[in-house]
Amino acid sequence: MTKRNTAVRGARAILGSVAALALCAGAAQAEMKFTPGEGGFNWDSLDAFGAAHDLKGQTLSIFGPWRGDDQQLVETVLAYFEEATGATVSYASSETYEQQIVIDTEAGSPPNIAILPQPGLIADLVKKGYVTPLGDETADWLRENYAAGESWVSLGSFEGKDGTQLYAFPYKIDVKSLVFYVPENFEDAGYEVPTTMEELKALTEQIASEGQTPWCIGLGSGGATGWPATDWVEDMMLRVQPPEVYDQWVSNEIPFNDPKVIEAIDEFGWFAKNDAFVNGGTGAVATTDFRESPAGLFASPPQCYMHHQASFIPTFFPEGTQMGVDADFFYMPAYESKDLGQPVLGAGTLAFITKDSDAARAFIEFLKTPIAHEIWMAQSGFLTPYKEANAELYGSAPLKKMGEILLDATTFRFDASDLMPGAVGAGSFWTGMVDYVGGKSAEDVATAIQKSWDANK
Repeated sequence: MTKRNTAVRGARAILGSVAALALCAGAAQAEMKFTPGEGGFNWDSLDAFGAAHDLKGQTLSIFGPWRGDDQQLVETVLAYFEEATGATVSYASSETYEQQIVIDTEAGSPPNIAILPQPGLIADLVKKGYVTPLGDETADWLRENYAAGESWVSLGSFEGKDGTQLYAFPYKIDVKSLVFYVPENFEDAGYEVPTTMEELKALTEQIASEGQTPWCIGLGSGGATGWPATDWVEDMMLRVQPPEVYDQWVSNEIPFNDPKVIEAIDEFGWFAKNDAFVNGGTGAVATTDFRESPAGLFASPPQCYMHHQASFIPTFFPEGTQMGVDADFFYMPAYESKDLGQPVLGAGTLAFITKDSDAARAFIEFLKTPIAHEIWMAQSGFLTPYKEANAELYGSAPLKKMGEILLDATTFRFDASDLMPGAVGAGSFWTGMVDYVGGKSAEDVATAIQKSWDANK
């Protein structure tokens, strides 16, 4: 998500008084979007939660990243918390929310609940003692109720003064392990959607052998050029190495130029550094803007047949493109021969307590109810790995399909470059990938990235 924000929003404004002026806040007074008792929602979970949490007269302040339409969506969820408990909820955000939460916590005026998409920032707040542990019971709940549960416990666990514990509750997830394509083009050419990495590579070779171009890949993104390649490498890392190695890579327990990492970079290179596999040839990969890159899917005749990208990319498809009809996607498959399960790369937001209270504790319990997920699922832009939430309620067929990918995951890992130090994850990793597609070897590029990491320790 950080990458997307970087790409779409560009550089952020410098923090200052402007941030305070930009702060948008308001009581979560949205009307209940769906009538209790109607539809396929798990209303019983709301009734049971309300019976156990009487918070009349109490207030709950929540600070999160959602603004505009997203703020309206989260407030539709908060309305049910208010109705069930009697508490009054105020939700606030800021254009510079990452800096604002640091200021508020250090000033001793934090919200009860903060929600952020940056685990690294949460780790910093935990180290400073600003976050309350959620307890073993909540960790066990995630293990039992979220698909690939241990992955989520790991994502929300950080080292605090009493050791490593669960501090943050994953809520609202994004999926990155996707390959987009045009079904009509596949049908016309007689291509089948691949279900293994072996099949994906075979399809790539088949398309090229027939004189067509399999892939559109664009790394251009202004000052953030190179970031789409980091998603490729992260996806490939999860397909050639166990998740424990991925974690060691992210924390630099193994160096960036470890042979295991070099192998993952070269897996990306197998696709991107072959002139016959990429629209415009390898030389066009770094210079093609990632927002323009998907256009080749929709050209006539097609300039490419596949495009690897996260769930947000349809935003840049031609106007009027109907997902599921004019364009579709499939899970970036894993190697059948490597027995590493069905790993999924993604991002998302995590909720944590920055000012403890009964209402704050109750809100974390609320996130364990199916209804806290279903209200947003039934609208737009929300995915969850919660197995008890009714997947039939997703607001669109593509969302439901992405949700199924999350539920089928055996491993979930957060975007690695967003977890690495900024000088690496949003610096030398990006530029290194540009150098790599420009002709440098994976070993040389990885060694240079490791040197930048060492210089920032």
